[in-house]
Amino acid sequence: MAKIGYIQVTRTCNQKCIICSNPPNEKVLSLQTAKLEIDKLKNNGCTGVILTGGEPTLYEKLPELIRYSFKKNIFPRIITNGQKIAKLRYLKTLQRAGLKHIHLSIFSYQSKIQAKISQNNHSLYNIKRALDNLNKVEGITVDVNTAISKYNANHLSKTVQWIVKNYPFINHFVFNNLDPYMNRAMKNPQIIPTLNDFELELHRALSFLEKNKKTFRVEKVPLCYLTDYEHVSTETRKIVKKESRTVYFLDEKKRVTQKSWFSRKTDDCQQCSLKNICSGLYAIGGFYKETELYAVFEDPKKIIKKIRQNQ
Repeated sequence: MAKIGYIQVTRTCNQKCIICSNPPNEKVLSLQTAKLEIDKLKNNGCTGVILTGGEPTLYEKLPELIRYSFKKNIFPRIITNGQKIAKLRYLKTLQRAGLKHIHLSIFSYQSKIQAKISQNNHSLYNIKRALDNLNKVEGITVDVNTAISKYNANHLSKTVQWIVKNYPFINHFVFNNLDPYMNRAMKNPQIIPTLNDFELELHRALSFLEKNKKTFRVEKVPLCYLTDYEHVSTETRKIVKKESRTVYFLDEKKRVTQKSWFSRKTDDCQQCSLKNICSGLYAIGGFYKETELYAVFEDPKKIIKKIRQNQ
């Protein structure tokens, strides 16, 4: 199984997303330090690295760092908002450096909602241009990352339907429930969804993707809200496979290795048959009510078997 580390190469950005978990602090990683972090990941057995930010395409040395990653036999990826790769020339620069995989953040197929979350009226327009470019440029695969918020919770399935219809070359999707404790979300509490806000729409989205033979993962959603799809929970998969994750932050946290994937749980959770493989929910008692979680009584062995069969 692949072991992947994360490196924030810059904390500058060309959007001002109101859900941003790592907002700009104007810090930029030196190329020398970035290479040292690549070396450390290699020494720790990582086979891949995700270069992130801020917005990594604003990192001047990104092409050089991509080349260095390949030199060290670590497969590089980037997480991007797509604004800069809307320029075909720049995307080809990354392609020539060897980039072969991109995680593209898309909040909504509705331009107004995408703009409202990103605080960029041209965000979706540029994402469409980026997707068109990615369809032209050979050798780069694309995953779509969607952070779930109050503003897009009611049309998650329509967003994936739009993507699959118009950009069928995209085969993998990741849904990430909003972390209320992260920076800008705390300053914009109106965007924080309840679990009920997105439960049905998330199920519709996953069902659609499954029928269309796409793969997908879900992060920060407790298993009682992932009926039929418990095995795609990122946290549950890491618990079952005993995986860790290392992130180099461009702030006071610096390098963090996460080995435990368990968060807060309620009294009902203690009665749940899946309690040993469910991470719970990090913001219970804060932004989420304890009554939102409930016990389920499914066989955890079936879920574990699915995970192990689909490494």
